[in-house]
Amino acid sequence: MTHISPIKQRIRIIFGKFDALKYTGNLDLAKIWERVLRRARLPILYTQGFNTRPRIQLASALPLGITSECEILDVALKESVPLDGLAEHLLSVSPKGLRIYTIHEVETTGPALQTLVRSAEYRIRFEDSIDPTHMQAQIDRVLTSGEILKISERKGKTKTVDLRPLILDLTVESSGDLIAHLAVGGRGNIRPDAVLEEMEWDTFHHTIHRFRLHLDTPEADGE
Repeated sequence: MTHISPIKQRIRIIFGKFDALKYTGNLDLAKIWERVLRRARLPILYTQGFNTRPRIQLASALPLGITSECEILDVALKESVPLDGLAEHLLSVSPKGLRIYTIHEVETTGPALQTLVRSAEYRIRFEDSIDPTHMQAQIDRVLTSGEILKISERKGKTKTVDLRPLILDLTVESSGDLIAHLAVGGRGNIRPDAVLEEMEWDTFHHTIHRFRLHLDTPEADGE
């Protein structure tokens, strides 16, 4: 017996979080997107059962207080819709701080978006000046470390985690911004503030912006 998927179209939205929206958590962000999609009258596909939910997927949770220009949302639709003008239509019913960059179709039978995420790149801008020589010395120390062990506690249980494999690269631009390429997803996660704490820069005033998500498939990369 041939199984017919109820998904007629799957669209991938590359969007940004700015202004007050950067303080919105992942669950609330999903609710905001549901409202936007409903206001735009898109034929969203919902799960079955008593507590139905929209078939939407966010690629990766963004820590609170961080802006982004590379967030990714997959939306399953029960009817196909034209993509021309869709971004502008969605923006017209979106809250301030939500920016939409591109919308394209992806395979309806493709893997779940969260399973594709492998890493993210962040731009960390310091309001306080840090000596470039000291900054480079700290970067070299972290990148040449064999391991960076941290003890984490969750639900009353302690666990020792090696952060070093999760720090893929650290570089300093001529502007003085720190670019941190960090692991994200099922293979491990590390937050930018954990890197700043390890480098003893967490007390400096700074802003963090996520500008690229790397996925397992080039077609899906939010670059």
